[in-house]
Amino acid sequence: MGDAIRRAYRSGQEDEALTPIVRVDGRGKPRGRIGTGEAVIFYDLRGEREVEISRSLVEPGFSRFPTAGPLGLHFVTMIEYDPSLPVKVAFPKEGRVRDTLAETVGRAGMRLLKVAESEKAAHIGFFMNGKSDEVFPGEEKRIVPSPEGLVNYDTAPEMSAGRVADEVASAIAAGKHDLVIANFANVDVVGHIENRAAIIAAVEAVDRELGRVVDAAEAAGAALLVTADHGTVEEWLYPDGQVNTGHTRNPVPFILADFSLAGSGGGGGARLREDGELADVAPTVLSLLGVAPPPAMTARNLVVSSPSSRPKRPKVVLVILDGWGWRSETEGNLIAAARTPRFDDLWARCPHTTLRASGEAVGLPPGTVGNSEAGHLHLGAGRRILLDRVRVDAAVADGSFFENEAFLGAMAHARESKKALHLMGIVSHYSSHGTIRHLFALLDLARRAGLEDVFVHGFIGRRGEKPESGAVYVEKVEAKCRELGVGMVVTVMGRYWPLDREENWDRVERAYRALVFGEGTPVS
Repeated sequence: MGDAIRRAYRSGQEDEALTPIVRVDGRGKPRGRIGTGEAVIFYDLRGEREVEISRSLVEPGFSRFPTAGPLGLHFVTMIEYDPSLPVKVAFPKEGRVRDTLAETVGRAGMRLLKVAESEKAAHIGFFMNGKSDEVFPGEEKRIVPSPEGLVNYDTAPEMSAGRVADEVASAIAAGKHDLVIANFANVDVVGHIENRAAIIAAVEAVDRELGRVVDAAEAAGAALLVTADHGTVEEWLYPDGQVNTGHTRNPVPFILADFSLAGSGGGGGARLREDGELADVAPTVLSLLGVAPPPAMTARNLVVSSPSSRPKRPKVVLVILDGWGWRSETEGNLIAAARTPRFDDLWARCPHTTLRASGEAVGLPPGTVGNSEAGHLHLGAGRRILLDRVRVDAAVADGSFFENEAFLGAMAHARESKKALHLMGIVSHYSSHGTIRHLFALLDLARRAGLEDVFVHGFIGRRGEKPESGAVYVEKVEAKCRELGVGMVVTVMGRYWPLDREENWDRVERAYRALVFGEGTPVS
């Protein structure tokens, strides 16, 4: 498979949108297709991008595109992707994260508006509300559609930032909401593409629209907070000069422009802590709103002191510049390379600090990069939450992974019915959607279960990886299969096809037809 992927690279394809490659036998017949009554383990984490392809495989009466009909699969997911899916879940939820920012604001009788484009709808909703789709009293969401019909957003780096700013500015002017939360997606989304000019354009578009929000907040006398969920393009080069399209371990900026103080110009005289992290944002927002944080919200207010003359309950605006990390070095720093006059002005005249946004500060393993899921979860939770990756890693380490009833049930089904076991998911060391270490553990479990027909369907996508990393990781999986004496990689495709979250059913259909019918570039 590695050679086939490299041939695709030479033809101009890249990992993210790699068209499906399918293994065939000597007669050209696809091998290892997902068939009726077989067992499937979808080992991805996170979940919001995994729902659509799962629905197509398991949902009775699925009709978004033509399928093979009901497959009757014994389907297991690593975590719960959607409670409506008829699947077994290996690591069920440990309970919803309660007393989040949105829930607390609603309980106080206040009105909250969240605005984002569709690329980040799940982040300001599901993740920011403690991994819950619940809409709390007083909460409203306005989701602006992201540009459609694009393989990559580098052809439209402005995305829908202007329309997001329209909604935010008009809401601030109307004054009906006590708290407005906005997400600008561009830097993160475009930053995953190896196109320097497009990234610069994305950064500058966000800065321009941020300026419109600043003007609206100042005119309305609101308290404005500006931060990010993780870093990306502020460290666009590895030390060897190769391009890094992934997330970073750097902190993110935090600015308090308190326009509720008349004549302050946003300076306000507040003093901020210097040892903060993303979870501290929620109690800080609540403090500005005059709402006591609930006991479960154990993070700390970032404001150490502020003028006594500020209003008791000003309107508050929280702007999340998705992917906008902070790094003082300018080499390989595309935020520093861009023209950002509005951000620079705020940074120069308003109280500011930086926040930890990676590793243990956002519930991830030590030394790991931040991501949008962890970032928004912690912005809303106001406390540290261990992410699913940490739970699964711990289960592998203590051996309980190999005793998991959902996994053992799938393997028993395959063995007793003499059907194949399919392992499906991301092939990467660093993706927030999963890791090949979990795949390796499943292959080892299949070996212990004595299974013979075990097929791997890998999704690749270069985010935080070296160029052509997809081929490298697929070859590592193939080497592990040889080492264990079990498993065969039979499908490889870019994550663009199976991991959609905006109902681009044409993409999902292409992934489905590769997995079930074997449609794709054949490799023997």
